[in-house]
Amino acid sequence: MLSSSILSVSQLNRYVKAKLEGDFRLKDVLIRGEISNFTDHYKSGHFYFTLKEGEAAVKSVMFSTYARSVPFRPQNGMAVIVRGSVSLYERDGSYQLYVYEMQPEGKGGLQLAYEQLLEKLRQEGLFDPARKRPIPKYPEKIGLITSDTGAALHDMLNILTRRYPPAKLILYPALVQGREAPASLIRALNYLNEHNSCDVILLGRGGGSLEDLWAFNDEGLVRAVAASRIPVISAVGHETDVTLCDFAADLRAPTPSAAAELAVPDAAALLQRLEQRKQELEHLIQYRLFSAKQYYDSVLQRESLQRSSSYVDSQRQRLNDLENSIRQGCLHSVQKKQEQLAARTEQLSLLNPWQQLQRGWSVTRTEDGSTVHSVRQLNSGDRIRSTVADGEIYSRVERIVHRPTEEGAK
Repeated sequence: MLSSSILSVSQLNRYVKAKLEGDFRLKDVLIRGEISNFTDHYKSGHFYFTLKEGEAAVKSVMFSTYARSVPFRPQNGMAVIVRGSVSLYERDGSYQLYVYEMQPEGKGGLQLAYEQLLEKLRQEGLFDPARKRPIPKYPEKIGLITSDTGAALHDMLNILTRRYPPAKLILYPALVQGREAPASLIRALNYLNEHNSCDVILLGRGGGSLEDLWAFNDEGLVRAVAASRIPVISAVGHETDVTLCDFAADLRAPTPSAAAELAVPDAAALLQRLEQRKQELEHLIQYRLFSAKQYYDSVLQRESLQRSSSYVDSQRQRLNDLENSIRQGCLHSVQKKQEQLAARTEQLSLLNPWQQLQRGWSVTRTEDGSTVHSVRQLNSGDRIRSTVADGEIYSRVERIVHRPTEEGAK
């Protein structure tokens, strides 16, 4: 005779589930296995898969909250180590593993994600050398996309202003680390392209770990670099750091300082070559004049021309005039080039924001990084940050005094 204590199926499943979830050893377990039957539910973002070892298997699920933090793409046959808890799915009466962390066995997740995306974009032809654009030899305007507080910016500014003073430098500050960095860098690239702001872009930051540099492996940023109409020089990290932006850029520099050197010619070397060409031209002119004089002297020795002294004298005068004209023309051309270079150097010095800071000026920004142009942007109690020549000053607005405008004075 059946016992009076009869359980329903749902009661049984609920009881077993409570037993499983009540075992503290099953609340946080590390499991090694091979992924099979992997499904990425595109609407919910959940991962469903089976974890196998030989003939043994356990159904597993990784909800979207945790799946979004997995940097690589799980694939069937991939050996992984997962962390999770064991429970029962009441509807089917089957126990399963609820995963909240996943790492590929034998290789870091970020490294695997890097290799997967590298291969994907390479197959698309995104890194094809035929797509690379030449870097202009003599850029008039250079865009800098980096942190406005990092050492990389300071190094690039020093080299650019020293090597090629005529160039105008345009800084677009951006985040270079963290979750928001890729979007910030993409905005900077799009802005410079949409406004055709410069002839070449230097994109980068100083060195760091793979995690620190991960923003420059973001797929959206890599595609934006490849799509840029303006040539891009990638200047990320140290020489041993290689990011996907390095592959997509038109030129990869081992460091930000090296990027600055690759972006512009050496003005001092250009002047030296100009002086050398000037001397070569003067020597050539002297040689040709000497040869011409020798020829005319030989002609004058001919008896048939001895009686034509007046003709010879006129030709000699013409030769002297030609010599003077050529010499003056060469000197004038060289002098004009030197004056143009000096004028551009002076213009750059006046436009250099760092020079203005050295004279006692400062740049004030609000908490969100907006530059303050008017007292109407601020209220009493607001926090502000002022950049001066040797650092930054953080302060709070105590009082605002409005200066009367000319229209108000009338």
